[in-house]
Amino acid sequence: MWDVQRLGQVPYEPTWQAMRQFALQRPPDQPNALWICEHPPTFTQGLAGRAEHVLAAGDIPLVATDRGGQVTYHGPGQVVAYPLLDLRRAGYFVKEYVYRLEEATLRTLADWQVVGHRVRGAPGIYVRLDDPHKHTRLADGFGSEQLGAPNAPERLGKIAALGIKVARHCTYHGLSLNVAMNLEPFSRINPCGYQGLQTVDLATIGVNATPAAVADRLAHHLCTLLEP
Repeated sequence: MWDVQRLGQVPYEPTWQAMRQFALQRPPDQPNALWICEHPPTFTQGLAGRAEHVLAAGDIPLVATDRGGQVTYHGPGQVVAYPLLDLRRAGYFVKEYVYRLEEATLRTLADWQVVGHRVRGAPGIYVRLDDPHKHTRLADGFGSEQLGAPNAPERLGKIAALGIKVARHCTYHGLSLNVAMNLEPFSRINPCGYQGLQTVDLATIGVNATPAAVADRLAHHLCTLLEP
């Protein structure tokens, strides 16, 4: 049973503090919650973040957070999903949780005939820049060390980012899926720590979808896949 809340556009820091409090103070019988929202322009830096990956933040605030990962960008036209899940009650561990988050994202993209890909060593979901509808597997051995490299056997763009935190067996933070947004701020960072990595959204790969429609499908897949 899920308590799904669509928050609209909300500022990043108060939302982060609210979900952190939810995770740390939830009683054992608290229903799992899924917060779906959008943030105004904000860069967020994860616990592993390195200052050199922020090239020129400019007028966009940079927030240091307690999630995993490196730097990313949130802005209008991006769907952000925060599952507030009790993993102990769900009966699986963090690695399986991440897999299910990614699978929900893959299924959401498939609803618009887009083929997403996992990349070894690089959490998140990627699409082929040359043909985002191509179903063949990525080149053998393709991994994170080749992301953004000019001589890589595959030209990939990142369309969804993951960054999570688990406290007292309860999750917060989550994932973001780019739908129809201003992608320029991604050029001010090395997205998720990868120099030269291109970030894309559904609009730039030719998909006409609204953030509201994508949010509905993503919420459906998350609630289905995150069940025990």
